[in-house]
Amino acid sequence: MPLNLKLPLGPRSGADVVGLDIQPGFIAAAKVQVNGSIVTRRAAVAALPADVVREGEVVDERALSEALRELFAGSGLGKRVRIGVANQRTVMRTLQLPPMSDRKELAAAVNFQAQDQVPMPLANAVLDFHSLGVIDTHEGPRERVVLVAAQRDMIERLLRAVRGAGLQPEGVDLSAFALIRSLHRGGQERSERVLYLNVDGLTNLAIADGPICNFTRVVGGGIEAMASELAERRGIPVAEAREQISAFELNRPERELEPLAELEPEAELEPEEELESETELELEGEPRPVPDEEQPDLSAEEHAAREASASFSELVAHEHAPEPLDVELDDEDVRGVIENAIREIASDVRNSLDFHRVQDQGGEVSHVVLSGAALDLPGFAESLQMALDVEVRAQSVEVLDEHAAANVSPHRLAVAAGLAAAEAPR
Repeated sequence: MPLNLKLPLGPRSGADVVGLDIQPGFIAAAKVQVNGSIVTRRAAVAALPADVVREGEVVDERALSEALRELFAGSGLGKRVRIGVANQRTVMRTLQLPPMSDRKELAAAVNFQAQDQVPMPLANAVLDFHSLGVIDTHEGPRERVVLVAAQRDMIERLLRAVRGAGLQPEGVDLSAFALIRSLHRGGQERSERVLYLNVDGLTNLAIADGPICNFTRVVGGGIEAMASELAERRGIPVAEAREQISAFELNRPERELEPLAELEPEAELEPEEELESETELELEGEPRPVPDEEQPDLSAEEHAAREASASFSELVAHEHAPEPLDVELDDEDVRGVIENAIREIASDVRNSLDFHRVQDQGGEVSHVVLSGAALDLPGFAESLQMALDVEVRAQSVEVLDEHAAANVSPHRLAVAAGLAAAEAPR
């Protein structure tokens, strides 16, 4: 008999709930206050060993439980958590149904539509939905409903790991929804279409009209993917590769070779001086070559000795040749990995925009809101903007004071803070 999780996807009220963001390579937990905006009151972040979480899914439950236990032990955060999910085994769809006032009727209609809309067996899925209200269409009034589905076994592994750390899950939510909640600004036009991009352990994309998410997708090119590629190139641990990527400045000019010093032209010699100079060279160095017609007949032994002598001279000259300039290829490895990731992200963003444009008859996005650890890489936002040819704005959540998130980059707290908030600020 399948387990009924009874943990609906989506934000639910509850004071002092901690938002828990679990991504490849790192975990973040945050407690917030909402008063016109989301402000982080306390936060903690920890690195995860490679392959504990892969592509947004828990692979090693025990290792994740241990990491969570250590993170919460000295953080001062509570045990009640709302967890974010972002991977290829989650689905979001927007449905248009006849308006229904009865919640049970609406649930039945959503479940019926889910059979065609959700690309997974419903017996192995956790479903949740949320009504966005009634809109006017050419077919008359329709109720817009957001449907979210996640594969049950993926959710079960996640919950076992969280409970194994002594934490109490209060709910599961799409990380994309949390991202929009924390970064959407109330003064923003409701009709303005914005693309939110969180580039961290993985890259999470969401397209929203105002505070309403219309499309979400996990794309390639996250920080952990960069670290894995660099580690493979250099044969180093992933943890070391993460450090090298985080320390790299993408806006630093590529190293250029220093120009060679110009050689001063030799002074012309008078004929007598030239003859005297040649004579000195012949005396001090090897004999001056003799033209072929002047070459004496050599025995086989003498010919071999001359060849051996010439080869040795060439070898000595080669050994004493100037060393090639020391070009630092290490930095070029890191630069190449990051630039490849930016190209991959930009390509996936363009494809997602094209797909969304066709599916939802949507227009262009006004700008991109970038968050995540990528903002700690100098030059990343500028390079992404050039690749996309769309304005990219760096944005992060507000932190109460310097003690609220000591040694934690606020750029990495957007998802966790949004998960902790019961609802978006108004």
